[in-house]
Amino acid sequence: MAQPLMPHATASWLVDNTSLSFEQIAEFCGLHILEVQAIADDTAGAKLTGRDPVRAHELAQEEIDKGQADPDYRLKIIKGPEQVRRTKGPRYTPVSKRQDKPDGISWIIRNHPEITDGAIGNLIGTTRTTIAAIRDRSHWNIANITPKDPVTLGLTTQRELDAAVAKAAKSAGIEAAPTDTRLEGDREALLTQLRAEREAALRDPEAGPQDPAAEARALFEDPFKR
Repeated sequence: MAQPLMPHATASWLVDNTSLSFEQIAEFCGLHILEVQAIADDTAGAKLTGRDPVRAHELAQEEIDKGQADPDYRLKIIKGPEQVRRTKGPRYTPVSKRQDKPDGISWIIRNHPEITDGAIGNLIGTTRTTIAAIRDRSHWNIANITPKDPVTLGLTTQRELDAAVAKAAKSAGIEAAPTDTRLEGDREALLTQLRAEREAALRDPEAGPQDPAAEARALFEDPFKR
């Protein structure tokens, strides 16, 4: 069931200006009956300024009259106009941070050229025209634009930036830099040789280690055999 915009203030007004029961007021305002009781007894946490639901076009006077005449009557709220909510469009940026947008755009273009203009627009909340002007350095203020991390500037979050980078890299077929494994084979061969020498020395204690320096290197490089 729809509720008043300011339920506690509305309940306060109804308590002071009508003879509706606490139960009727509680149900209409979406409150617990004890909350209404506290408002009536002035024991609520803060003194509330009443809000007239009739003037707010949330309740008709006829409904109040019906409720006062019949304690079992349930008040019906007047359905007001639907609130306009922004579901699509560029990200909202506070006025204080809008001057930082070009710096953030420049940083992304420089460090992540694989990210498309559309993705940059979604991250920063800007237009393709602005992005293109910064890319080709035709922006009116290009001389004063300094690349700065948009996360540090508060224009986006690190998680959103990482997601955009990963998505752009996947679309562009960019893979992570390969790990250098050129020395792994040599290291494994050396460890295998040293293990074999130690095992031979254990089988023939009198022979002792054939190469003390090799034994020392083995103890240093192979912690699992210490």
